[in-house]
Amino acid sequence: MATFLYKLGRLAFRRRHFVALIWVALLTLAGVGAASAPSAGSTSFSIPGTEAQKAFDLLEQRFPGASADGGTGRIVFKAPEGEKMTDAANKATVAKTVKELGDGSEVVSVTDPFTTNAVSKDGTVAYTSVKYEAPGMELKDSTREALEKAGDEARATGLTVDIGGDALQAAAEPGAAGEIIGIALAAVVLVITLGSLVAAGLPLLTAIIGVGIGVSTITALANALDLGDTTSTLALMIGLAVGIDYALFIVSRYRGELAEGRDREEAAGRATGTAGSAVVFAGLTVVIALAGLSVVGVPMLTKMGLAAAGTVVVAVLIALTMVPALLGYAGRKVRPAGEKRKANKTKAPEGQAKPGLGVRWASFVIRRPAAVLLLGVLGLGAIAVPATQLELGLPDDGSQPTSTTQRRAYDLLSEGFGPGFNGPLMIVVDAKNSADPKAAATTVADGIKDLKDVVTVTPATFNKAGDTAMITVIPDSKPSSTQTEDLVHAIRDQSTDVKADTDANVLVTGTTAMNIDFSQKLTDALVPYLALVVGLAFLLLIVVFRSILVPLKAALGFLLSVLAALGAVVAVFQWGWLSGLIGVEETGPIMSMMPIFMVGVVFGLAMDYEVFLVTRMREAYVHGESPSQAIVTGFRHSSRVVVAAAIIMMAVFGGFISSSESMIKMIGFGLAIAVFFDAFVVRMAIVPAVLALLGKKAWWLPKWLDRALPNVDVEGEGLRTLDDDKDDKKDEDRELVRV
Repeated sequence: MATFLYKLGRLAFRRRHFVALIWVALLTLAGVGAASAPSAGSTSFSIPGTEAQKAFDLLEQRFPGASADGGTGRIVFKAPEGEKMTDAANKATVAKTVKELGDGSEVVSVTDPFTTNAVSKDGTVAYTSVKYEAPGMELKDSTREALEKAGDEARATGLTVDIGGDALQAAAEPGAAGEIIGIALAAVVLVITLGSLVAAGLPLLTAIIGVGIGVSTITALANALDLGDTTSTLALMIGLAVGIDYALFIVSRYRGELAEGRDREEAAGRATGTAGSAVVFAGLTVVIALAGLSVVGVPMLTKMGLAAAGTVVVAVLIALTMVPALLGYAGRKVRPAGEKRKANKTKAPEGQAKPGLGVRWASFVIRRPAAVLLLGVLGLGAIAVPATQLELGLPDDGSQPTSTTQRRAYDLLSEGFGPGFNGPLMIVVDAKNSADPKAAATTVADGIKDLKDVVTVTPATFNKAGDTAMITVIPDSKPSSTQTEDLVHAIRDQSTDVKADTDANVLVTGTTAMNIDFSQKLTDALVPYLALVVGLAFLLLIVVFRSILVPLKAALGFLLSVLAALGAVVAVFQWGWLSGLIGVEETGPIMSMMPIFMVGVVFGLAMDYEVFLVTRMREAYVHGESPSQAIVTGFRHSSRVVVAAAIIMMAVFGGFISSSESMIKMIGFGLAIAVFFDAFVVRMAIVPAVLALLGKKAWWLPKWLDRALPNVDVEGEGLRTLDDDKDDKKDEDRELVRV
């Protein structure tokens, strides 16, 4: 591996014009494809294999033309103090609003609250529902404007009017200002780490090119592959972070090789052969973790994971080819590492030189490994405690900031009709095989009325064929409550008896049921996903480190990081601790996909630091240093760069915290805090402490397994052999000259 990448790095350095041209051409091609591709519609959200999805599919089949996936809008009216919505003037305002909405080109139906019993018992709140042909995010701007205009005109008469539903939903912006700040912070860290603007600019430039290719490709394929905006945001987030980090490691190693006295082409080859090998295996762990999301069985997660994994592959390829090429263009503008301290080192013996912070820290950990290990584990364990109270759900209008009209509409409906009104359950009665479909539907409705936490059960609505009925159930509790979840399970438990008595199948669907099924599916998939991803990465790290205990320690350290990060997410987004600092206006359940998503992404990123830091230790150990000396050597050469890489990742992820979209904000915070825990606590403290306690046992590998494993030569041993061959060749040339 090292020898191949060494040759690749030298080739890219020499043929830099050709390499640069290829990547610029790919960026141009992807950009043209993105610009010419049709606009992507809304991402279809489906959860194959769940009861809620089966019911939804059945509705589309048995109720054709009902636009089951069409957008909805809900205008909520509240009468002024001392008035009621049934007053003549207020009724006239509502009637005018209903008429105006009904004239819309994409409108399927508009309900009149006074004929559909959509007025609260005290008469102060009423609502009208608008059903559209197209999904919410595919509606024309004119349709949304008409909905907002109707609300404004009704509001002008003195009524309190707010609008809910997904008809106002628009593509979320990830927060451009935050991204710019994140990239600016990354640039500052790069300048400090690499010592010059040119050297710092290389990782930024290559990362931006890689992300440009990845995100543009996703945009070009978005319509054909049904990729949503979140897919591009995730690819941008991960691509920027790993793209900068991978280039940083190679540029840093290049400067180190220059400091050893090698010429620039040789240094580029050496940097690509050694640090490039670590980049390949670090990238593989990230790709495994992201692509492994497909095991969950949720198409949206699968597409997000594969798209982000593709962007990581591009980042790796750019680091191995374009970075050496740009180093060739930079020439002497990228200086050897420690050049400014060269004069001081020539005046004082090496033993008297003040060791760097990384060396001093590693020496401290080696002297007190047990104390450092205990403190690190207990600290992360304490932060992870809130994760035991984790509540999962999907964001709805109730999680929106109170400044939005969607949230105000949500609260008005809760005030007028009860908290459960915002999360109705749709009961689908498939009576195709029943002798009396109407009697079957009546049996179902009567059984549900007797359950706890039920406020209203509407009469059954049948399709034209008369073999399928819909029943709406309004719970007494809010959609995200455990009581509503218990009600869904209770209705499903009754379906067995209904099937036996009437031969009718009863299915529960609706947004609330979808959320419950989605959370359950993710929970069920977490253990298989962990086994697959951690298992594959464990085998990969055994090959890299030629050890059993080092990969095991890496996996356990990752679990500490991700649990602590989940604990922090729960404390901020669910409990509200310090939520004002990052702009969390409303607390509530944690997004259902957050745990499994964080496991995948954080595992891949955690293994990045493990590979970059420990491969340098492994390199020193196999070249004859003692285990303790190898730890110090690894920190001497890698700690500064690993810390810089972690700060850069935190800056990039932290930039997404400014997003107005709660899901993006939560992902950005979770990944940023996870990187902090993993890099600064696990990799910088727990890893050297464990290695110091294990000593030589850390690098133990059964002989039979050592013979069976392929030799990937991450340490660059093949390059040392190459040096010996060159020295022998020089000796032969000298002998020939003498002769």
